[in-house]
Amino acid sequence: MIVEFFATIGRVFVAFLATIGNFAIFTFKAVTHAFLPPIYPKLIGQQMLRIGYFSLPVVGLTALFTGAALAQQIYVGSVRFNAESAVAGVVVIAIVRELGPVLGGLMVAGRVSSAMAAELGTMRVTEQIDALVTLSTDPFKYLVAPRLIASVIVLPLLVVIANIIGVFGGFLIGAGRLGFNPTTYLKTTVDFLERSDVVSSLVKAAVFGFIIALMGSYHGYRSSGGAEGVGRATTDAVVSAFILILLTNLIITVLVFGT
Repeated sequence: MIVEFFATIGRVFVAFLATIGNFAIFTFKAVTHAFLPPIYPKLIGQQMLRIGYFSLPVVGLTALFTGAALAQQIYVGSVRFNAESAVAGVVVIAIVRELGPVLGGLMVAGRVSSAMAAELGTMRVTEQIDALVTLSTDPFKYLVAPRLIASVIVLPLLVVIANIIGVFGGFLIGAGRLGFNPTTYLKTTVDFLERSDVVSSLVKAAVFGFIIALMGSYHGYRSSGGAEGVGRATTDAVVSAFILILLTNLIITVLVFGT
């Protein structure tokens, strides 16, 4: 029993290392193919449309409702300390630094990573990827690289829009319900916002975009087992993208604002 126990632990550990190795190799190939010619501008444009334009409604609504609710909650808390004037500043900092990129990344991950994993997984189990190889077309260059490039480009644009809409949601609640002077609210928002806040938000967005496309492509590309395998790959892509987004957000936040 003791030998079997340690053998089980060893198999799990070896399988974990194999997964890490396969993921590292896949990431290296995906990144190198994204920079090396040939480049497919048409495919990149199609992916930018799918990832960015079609994600605008869900990202915009999420940012609007979050900004409005955040302003209300901050106001309720600040009243206890007679610090109502800080509502606008806290809202803009919270949205630009954290909520805009994180919520935007999570919403896009839920929509895009699953779609990528399902699409590539279906191509894998129906042997369409093998057919590309037979036709001397590199699957990484044709399928993975356009998704990575498009996601890294589009996510910062989406996050900028999400930040603006989120701040606007807080402005609507602040000026329309909480009694703030609109001009004063906007002036406070501009005064509190710093360049480092915007830069960190864009950096987070680009990293999140890379994670979203990488997780969706990796799990879809390596899926197996028919329809059940495609469903499992879709779930794994979304879960892993969520976890990595939250982890990298913590790391970037500590590195940029930890002092």
